[in-house]
Amino acid sequence: MSESSSSNNNINNNNTTTLSNQLDNYVLIDVGANLTNRKFSRDLESVVQRAKDAGVQKIIAIGSSLKSSKEALRLARIYPGMVYSTAGIHPHEAKSWDEDYMDQLRDLASNSECVAIGECGLDYSRDFSSPVTQDMVFEKQLELACEVKKPVMIHEKAAHEQVVDLLTRYKQQLPATILHSFVGNSQQVKTYLQLGSYIAINGYLCKDSSEEGLQAMLESGELPMDRILVESDAPFLYPNARASKLPLHVRDAITTKAQTFLQRYCTFQRNEPCSIPVLIEIIAAFLKKSPEEIALATSFTALKLFGLSS
Repeated sequence: MSESSSSNNNINNNNTTTLSNQLDNYVLIDVGANLTNRKFSRDLESVVQRAKDAGVQKIIAIGSSLKSSKEALRLARIYPGMVYSTAGIHPHEAKSWDEDYMDQLRDLASNSECVAIGECGLDYSRDFSSPVTQDMVFEKQLELACEVKKPVMIHEKAAHEQVVDLLTRYKQQLPATILHSFVGNSQQVKTYLQLGSYIAINGYLCKDSSEEGLQAMLESGELPMDRILVESDAPFLYPNARASKLPLHVRDAITTKAQTFLQRYCTFQRNEPCSIPVLIEIIAAFLKKSPEEIALATSFTALKLFGLSS
C-alpha cells in the first residue's frame, strides 16, 4: 500500500470514529437486514463495522429460504453478540417446500443465535408461489413458532384477511408477531395491534404519505411508540431523507451527523444498517419525540421480544 493510500485510509477511519462519537447517544437495533444478500458478499465485515460506528449495536439477519437461513446462522456465529439470525421460508419461496424442511427449520431454530421464525407469511400480490401453497407453508411455520416459542417475522402483501385469520387461530399459543416491512393502511394496522403484533418500520416510511399510510399513523398516534421496531431491510428500502413526500419539518429535523453515514455509504441500489440513525430521526420527528427516546424505546422492545443479550 502506498503512503498516500495509507494516509487516506487513516483519514476515513478518523472521520468514521468522529461520527461514531457523535452518535454514541443513540442505542440502536436493526431487527431486519438481509445480510446474506449477494450485494454484501464482498465487504460484509465493513458493513457490520459501519453499523457499529453508526450506533447500531445489534442486527437481526433475516432468513427467507432454507439456504439463507443457514447462512444467517453462520453470520451470527461469525459476529457473536452483534448479529443474530432468523429461520424461515418467504412466501415467494413456498413452492420449494419439501418434506424435510420442517425438521431443518426446527434444527436451525433450536440454536440460541436464531431469535425468530421467518421471514414467512403470505404475498398474493405476485404469483411466485400459489396461494394454497403459501397458506400451507405459512401455517407450518406458525406451528413451529408455537413449538419453539420464538417470535414470528411476517411478510404480508395483499393477503391481510388471510394472515389475520391464521394469527387469530394461533393467537393463544403464538409468541410475539412482527409485521416485517409493513406496507398496509391504518385500518389494517389497528387490526394487527389488536392481535398484539408489532410493526417494523423501514425506509418505506419516506414515501408512504397517503392519508392512511405510515406517516399519517405516526402523526395521529395510531401507531404507538411501544409497538414500533426499526429495520433497515438492507440492501433494500433506502430511507431517502430528501424525499419530497417527507414533510418539510421532518426533513429539517434530520441531523447532519446521521445523514453523513447515509450519504457516504448507502445508495438506492444498496442500503446498509448504518442508515438506521436517519430512520430513527424521521420517526422521532413524526412522533414529536427526541431521537434518543425513540432509539431507546425501539431497542428496549427489540431486546425484550427477541431475547437479545443487552
